[in-house]
This record gives sequence, structure tokens and C-alpha cells, in this order.
Amino acid sequence: MKIVITGGAGFLGDRLARALLALDLSLAGSPAQPLDELVLVDRVAPRPDLAEDPRVRVALGELGELLPAGLLDASDLVFHLAAVVSSAAESDFDLGMRVNLATTLELLEAARALPAPPRVVFTSSLAVFGSTPALPLPAVVTDSTLPTPQSSYGIQKFIGEQLVADYARRGLVPARSVRLMTVTVRPGVPNAAASSFLSGIVREPLAGVRSASPVPPETRVAVTSPARTIEGLLLAATASDAAWGPLTALTLPALTVTVGGIVAALAAVAGPETAALVDWVPDAAIAAIVTTWPAEFDSARARSLGLAADPDFETIIRDYRRDLA
Repeated sequence: MKIVITGGAGFLGDRLARALLALDLSLAGSPAQPLDELVLVDRVAPRPDLAEDPRVRVALGELGELLPAGLLDASDLVFHLAAVVSSAAESDFDLGMRVNLATTLELLEAARALPAPPRVVFTSSLAVFGSTPALPLPAVVTDSTLPTPQSSYGIQKFIGEQLVADYARRGLVPARSVRLMTVTVRPGVPNAAASSFLSGIVREPLAGVRSASPVPPETRVAVTSPARTIEGLLLAATASDAAWGPLTALTLPALTVTVGGIVAALAAVAGPETAALVDWVPDAAIAAIVTTWPAEFDSARARSLGLAADPDFETIIRDYRRDLA
């Protein structure tokens, strides 16, 4: 089996690659097959120990330039993780449209052109849901809630979902979309996502560095751990069509917590002196994006497939510390 991961050197791409290398995969209910080749596509190289696996091939460069060169040839499965994140897409409209929308369409077309199109798993986001005073979201977002994105990133992701659904509906590409929650705690350095601070207010204090929240403590957010996210991505590849159900995107389960609750969990796990390293510094631009996102989900469809939210944020922090050890 050949699998391609776009954004393969990123945090989730790295986690997903390691999970795939450790198992034989059954695509959409078919018999399990061993992984022969894993192609990691990114503008930067993956971590050396990952690239050293003989089954791993690294494709460096822009995805839009690599696709015409036969990147997807003979592939069985593509995880499309590559994207320009929320704040970056909002500040640079042309970049977001090119990477998040145009390249997604190019990938679907490249898959469609193959004699046997690979299965495509597209990563969408909770940012497809947005709230305004004129059109507020319900208190709990369900599988039937209409997406009303309020950012360029959310709009680009929602259009991507619709493209994926139509290619699948017409039998052009066997494709599925998964809506990710805010994934935390992410290691490394902050990125340009509006939600990046949700990792920073844990990651930096645990390293003895001050960090700031741009939103007040009472702000409610929907989060998930890296491990739960990978479970959802793998299920999107392995579930049978009958189990998966409709072609609309699958919204993964979320843990609802306040930002103050995250800091309280940090205090419980690492001590009050660590939590005291978090400052509250309002940022209207970040708050304007984050506070339009829903904070509570009832993902019944995902639960029926065996997926579950993290039990609490203390568990997420403990798992992060264990992974760092």
C-alpha cells in the first residue's frame, strides 16, 4: 500500500505518519494491507528519525507543483493535511485561497485523473461554524447544524468539504472530510493559528516560560488531544461506507472547557507556580476569530463510530508531558 500525507512534516502529519508505520491498514472495510511506501509532502523536511524509515519517501516543495509530476501515482490513500492556518489565511487572503482552496481542487483533480483514484481524507475544521448577532449558532452544535463560517479560513475549509462531497457523490474520487477541533497541546513553537495560544498557555509555562491568553478566562473553547485527532483521521480511512454514512463532513468529538479551566488544569498537574506564568493580555483580532467558533458539540455520528472526546484537560496535559519524556 502507498499512502501520501500532505503537510507530512507538520505536527499532525508526523503523528499520523508514525501511527501508519506501526500498523497494517484496512481501507473502508477492505482486507488489511501492509504499508509499502509512505510519502511525506511538505515544504520542510520531516524529523530525521522518521525520514530514515525505509518505507518513507520525502517530497519537498509546493504541493501544487508536485501534483503534476505524478505525486499520487499508484497511491491508495491520501491524507490532505496541508493548509494555511486561520490567522494567516485571514491576514493574507490570496495565500489562503491558493493553498486552502485551489490546491485542494488540484489534488482532487489529480486523484480523479488516475486509473484507480486513491481514497482522499480531507481535514476540515470547527472554523466552518461561526456565530454572528444576526445569525447566532445554537448552544450545542450537532451533526445537522448548518455551517456558517465567519473567517476566510472557515469559508475555504467549508468549500473544500463541498468539493470533497461532490467528487465522492459523483464517483470521481472516494473522498471523505473530517472536521478537527482545536488540537492541544502542540509541541514546538507557536504557529499562525488563532487558536495557537491554547497550546502556548500550557506548553510555555511547563518549560518555565511566560505565556499569554488573548481572551478572558471565561471564554469557552472546544478542544481535543493529538491522540484523539489521529484516531479520527484513521477512522476516516478505515470505516466502511455503510458505517461512515452520509458524505457530509464528520465532526469529531470535542472536550468543552474554559480557558481559565485550562489554566486551572495546569495548576492541578504542574502546580500553581507554573499556572502563574500565564498572563491575560487581550488581543481583539484573535478574540474576534476565536469567539465566533462554537464551544460545545454533540457529535452523535462520531460517537456511533466509536470515537469519544478526551475525559478532561488534566488528562491532556499529562499525556503531553508523557509524550515529551
